[in-house]
Amino acid sequence: MPNTKSAAKANRSSERKRLRNKSTKSALHTLQKRFLGLVGEGKKDEAAALLPRIASALDKAAKGGVIHRNSADRHKSRLALRLAALNATPAK
Repeated sequence: MPNTKSAAKANRSSERKRLRNKSTKSALHTLQKRFLGLVGEGKKDEAAALLPRIASALDKAAKGGVIHRNSADRHKSRLALRLAALNATPAK
């Protein structure tokens, strides 16, 4: 139980931000999971089409402070490497 009005307001604000951050992170995880599934199935074209959407979502999350900028860059780099490795393998 907060002792002051400002503490109560801070709790309300914190809860709103927590829910927004949770929603954003969940959406990021879903996009990344879908991308990795496409890469695992060998669907190069669909994965390549999804990568810019993931990069944009990561950049927006970093801009809003949901994740750190370096974390967003690291995720984008690793996903791009996965796609590049998929494109490097010969088609079956």
